[in-house]
Amino acid sequence: MDHDHYLGILEGLLFAVGEEGVSFKQLADVLDLGNYEIEVLISQLRKRYKNEKFGLAISEMAGVYKMVTKKDHAPYFKKLLESPHQKTLSSAALEVLAIIAYKQPITRGELEAIRGVSNDAMMKKLLMFDLIEEAGRATTPGRPMQFKTTDAFLDYFGIKTLEELPEINEAAILSTQREEVTLFT
Repeated sequence: MDHDHYLGILEGLLFAVGEEGVSFKQLADVLDLGNYEIEVLISQLRKRYKNEKFGLAISEMAGVYKMVTKKDHAPYFKKLLESPHQKTLSSAALEVLAIIAYKQPITRGELEAIRGVSNDAMMKKLLMFDLIEEAGRATTPGRPMQFKTTDAFLDYFGIKTLEELPEINEAAILSTQREEVTLFT
């Protein structure tokens, strides 16, 4: 087994799944490796990230592994998110916000099915700006969290109710929809 090759794949997998994380079994299935090899790879990646020059760590909770930022770097992340340059919304964040506004309540999975890409960073930003909030859990398997817009959303766009949102022609949008974006090249 070429450890460096598999370490790179493991790192990419953890990055690609984002906040959802990936289970030990999923890693073993995807990498087509045994439990011992997966344990070794996770251990090596964790050891690599313990080095001060890296800003990431591997977290494991309830058998799910994910890539996270180091806690001692939190003041820098907070400073970045609170900077004046971060007060505007990118077109991608506006797209996510529009989908939530028109489809609410909506889960991350439903949102990702519509956009075809992970929305974790934009969701965090929208939550931080108080434009969206948790709206309870869906009744579907796994009971995922649902999201909806807030009163701050209404203020941001200068409307009093969601009924004031412009009507959209979903058929026209679907007919002019751009090609699906993928995470893989």
